[in-house]
Amino acid sequence: MLLPGVSAVAVVLMGLWRAGRVAAILNPTLGAAAMLSAAETAAMRRIITSRDFVAKAGLGEVIAALEAAGIEILWTDALKARITPARKLKALWAARRATDLPVGPSDPAVVLFTSGTEGAPKGVVLTHGNIVANIAQVRARTDVGSRDRVLSAMPVFHSLGLTAGLLLPLAAGAPLAVYPSPLHYSAIPEMVYAHQATLIFGTNTFLNGWARKAEAYDFATVRAAIAGAEAVQDATRRLFADRFGVRILEGYGATEAGPVIALNTPMEARAGTVGRPLTGIALREEEVPGIGGRKLWISGPNVMAGYLLPGGGGRLVPVEDGWYDTGDIVERDAEGYIRIVGRAKRFAKIGGEMVSLAACEELAAACWPEAHVAAVSLADPRKGERVCLVTDAEGAVRADLSARAASKWSPARKRAA
Repeated sequence: MLLPGVSAVAVVLMGLWRAGRVAAILNPTLGAAAMLSAAETAAMRRIITSRDFVAKAGLGEVIAALEAAGIEILWTDALKARITPARKLKALWAARRATDLPVGPSDPAVVLFTSGTEGAPKGVVLTHGNIVANIAQVRARTDVGSRDRVLSAMPVFHSLGLTAGLLLPLAAGAPLAVYPSPLHYSAIPEMVYAHQATLIFGTNTFLNGWARKAEAYDFATVRAAIAGAEAVQDATRRLFADRFGVRILEGYGATEAGPVIALNTPMEARAGTVGRPLTGIALREEEVPGIGGRKLWISGPNVMAGYLLPGGGGRLVPVEDGWYDTGDIVERDAEGYIRIVGRAKRFAKIGGEMVSLAACEELAAACWPEAHVAAVSLADPRKGERVCLVTDAEGAVRADLSARAASKWSPARKRAA
């Protein structure tokens, strides 16, 4: 599937499942090389897409490369023209007579792809049981139901957009509006107002962008904003609370976990954490030398069937003993709330000391709350590694960071805390 986030995606997805097919959902921003790699990894033979979408997204060269590789392109425009009223009636009759689906809980439902930041994209295989279990886990912890009205602008190739933004509302019977891009910061608040949404989904970056373009009444009906994929900044939390009276409930997950692992809820919320683990998820923590916190492993019915690896010929590599290594470094308090300290691979070793890149980004975000920031480690001939911070903040200087760090971690503040 190579389609935008519109209502027709749900129809295509359900149709594929009804036919016993596995949907591999492609990210249109991957580019030709990465998309060809993903197609080879998942042994794709056909891709469903739209001529209108390909034209608007500028994917002509990508489609040409896929066709040259022998992949058949199925155009939804052409398929739609072939669906006559007689065929609709025949399908409706067949659907009502059917008693069994051609798939079971252990059968693959979707293949989602990693970003490829550590090499070629890997395919994450989620079964029907994984997805249904994760939806049930979220519903057991929250009060999402048919009285809610949900708006989601998260893309369906992202696990948060697929499971939480699309399938969860459908399973809960909540009226759902979908929008094709979270980057349209001015349009989405208008959509929230028009749909009278009570729940919205997003990342810190998107929520912050929407809030800055919204009028005070746009989010008047919203009772909660569900955030994931990245840490929620205090500035974003305050912006929603002060301007709209809306609480941001931060969660935590991974594509490989269906995707929700932990979540803050209206009844159980603690700022600065990602909440408590959902029902049925077992946790295991592993010491990592030189790093505060522990690496988190999880097990449960929502954990993926396994990976499709590049060059693996479409062969599934299952999760070892049912335990998935998240790669995240966490701390848990006495009441079970989880705080993400960083990633096992997102540390720089400088002069023998482990420095968290996530902590560097957190400090920069506090210093320049309206800017984008990112930290990476680079080789250094003297200290082994060094941290390079990138930001689009105008007039940003290192002295600002030093002053912020001094005020945050000064001995006086520590004594006061």
